[in-house]
Amino acid sequence: MHLSEAFEHNTPSIVLAEGEFGRTGGKTANGVVAHSDVFDAHAVIDSTCAASDAGAVLDRDDVSDVPVVDSMDDALEAAPEAEALVIGVAPAGGDLPDSWVEDIEQAMRAGCDVVSGLHVFLSEDEEWRALADDCDVELFDVRKPPETADLRVADGRSLDVDAAVVLTMGTDCAVGKRTTTFELYRAARRAGLDAGWVATGQTGLMIGADRGVVIDRVPADFASGVVEDLVCAVAEDHEYVFVEGQAALRHHAYAGVTLSLLHGAAPDAVVLVDDPSRETRTHFERLSVAGAAAEQRAIEALSDTTVAAVSTWADEADAPDLYDLPAANVYAHDGPEKLLSAVQDAL
Repeated sequence: MHLSEAFEHNTPSIVLAEGEFGRTGGKTANGVVAHSDVFDAHAVIDSTCAASDAGAVLDRDDVSDVPVVDSMDDALEAAPEAEALVIGVAPAGGDLPDSWVEDIEQAMRAGCDVVSGLHVFLSEDEEWRALADDCDVELFDVRKPPETADLRVADGRSLDVDAAVVLTMGTDCAVGKRTTTFELYRAARRAGLDAGWVATGQTGLMIGADRGVVIDRVPADFASGVVEDLVCAVAEDHEYVFVEGQAALRHHAYAGVTLSLLHGAAPDAVVLVDDPSRETRTHFERLSVAGAAAEQRAIEALSDTTVAAVSTWADEADAPDLYDLPAANVYAHDGPEKLLSAVQDAL
């Protein structure tokens, strides 16, 4: 999916993030508000932190003064020019909460297209499609996988691209792989490099990746092939391709998708993302985090690539004692540039 082809740059939008804005569960909403080139958030709905502004909730000085409001009524009053509603939370279980139905319907009647990251597909429901037709709006389900006819197994063609391919990988889920990918891409563009990027999760698609897919919705046999196609497509037009990783190679639950990404992208270099304070895996307390050194060994044992640097949550002053590789925090003022420099050295 390529949302940039469906929407104009910085389309005025409302972001639905009820109960999760600024938290891990709202990472899609957080990413859209902070980073999206497709959607320009004019209001965020979250009754648990209403009367705030988005920059304060996210603790980011670079986020504009976007109001966080209590309801769809307030959002439409604050952003009457909104053309899209972005559903920025995927609740546990994947279903559409009953309490959101009226809000979504109200936004559609106000002329908003709906961009959904839910596990259920609104565009496949007759009632939602009928309402969309009545309101003359569109429904976009970003988790939809490619059509079956477009799926293929990987054949190694990504090994032959002329572009430098850089994959972010992690020591766990939800450690900042998408953020690191995007910040590396932006640093490369600021440095005058011809760079593009590939998203493999819903947030990346919503913030405007050159190409992307929600990789965990692709059948296992074809995941590497889908990634290979995306990388090759972006490499045709760019000299650098940054690819968003998922999960961790040593993760009991999700290592399959991680390995598919590693093989499909065939990266020339890897940036490893780590939260050194995390001892157990997110949502899996019985599983321990192996750590950056163990993850690096696994990556380099299973592919012909080099781990060039670590994107860390730690203070950079502590990084030399934690890692044997160059390390930086992407939220530091020159963090992305330090990581990009390490990648270029490795290449």
